Amino acid sequence: MNEHVKCLIIGSGPAGYTAAIYAGRANLSPVLYEGMQPGGQLTQTTEVENFPGYPDGIDANMMMSDFRAQAERFGADIRFGVVTSVDFSGHPHQVVIDESTTIEADTVIIATGASAKYLGLPDEQKFAGKGVSACATCDGFFYRKKRVAVVGGGDTACEEATYLAGLCEKVYLIVRKPFLRASKIMQERVLNTPNIEVLFEHNTLGLIGNDGVEGARLVKRKGEPDEEIVEIKIDGFFLAIGHHPNSELFSRYVTTDEAGYIKTFPAETPCTNIPGVFAAGDVADPRYRQAVVAAGSGCKAAMEAERFIAEHK
Repeated sequence: MNEHVKCLIIGSGPAGYTAAIYAGRANLSPVLYEGMQPGGQLTQTTEVENFPGYPDGIDANMMMSDFRAQAERFGADIRFGVVTSVDFSGHPHQVVIDESTTIEADTVIIATGASAKYLGLPDEQKFAGKGVSACATCDGFFYRKKRVAVVGGGDTACEEATYLAGLCEKVYLIVRKPFLRASKIMQERVLNTPNIEVLFEHNTLGLIGNDGVEGARLVKRKGEPDEEIVEIKIDGFFLAIGHHPNSELFSRYVTTDEAGYIKTFPAETPCTNIPGVFAAGDVADPRYRQAVVAAGSGCKAAMEAERFIAEHK
């Protein structure tokens, strides 16, 4: 089955839904495919307190439900389905859904997000939203005057640890190597912050708790003669070992950086190297990864799509 649309949006987080709102208001009759995680990565957290317009905070799933309803109000056709292949070599662009339906699209907005990297421990899933987080800026506020741990040794981990140190009583930085990979200035910032304790040569074995995280079980100097099991008391466990942009399907055509994030040209726009293909949200944002930033980029992508269609009638 083939279908032609003016604007196809791939992904349903803040970027995708916002793009659908703006594209709908521009009479582009957008079609949005939600993918495997309707609502995007944000639905893995509990309460959102830093999105403008919600002074008392809001449940993350409720907020994304509001985004969806607003997009539908303006005529967006929101469907469940997964993009399985694309062909951006000609125009209109070809996108295959669930290996069966081919969409021909005048414009495509890629809003597939980026997935946080996890250690692969069963406890990470068990305590998802109950003490395990991959975003200190999003969830750190809930751990004021509490004890937390951050996993990682790079710039991101050091930034998250420093941010949390301003809120929390105690921050453990769990580093599997005997040194930090972060830039010198970030290392100095961490090592000079009194309530950050760096645990070098430690690996996480599991998390402890009933209804939420209450501690972590670590192994120090794993595999060495002086290997030791260590337990720390914590209320929150933050992953800071990187993100993986969900761009593999498109990387044959769109330019990405060495980490896989889609590059835009000029950088402040959502325009990719392929005319009529735009990138919005975390899939093109290795720096901020915030819902409000993603929403703004979705707005820009829809506006560029409208402009592209108008110029190529």
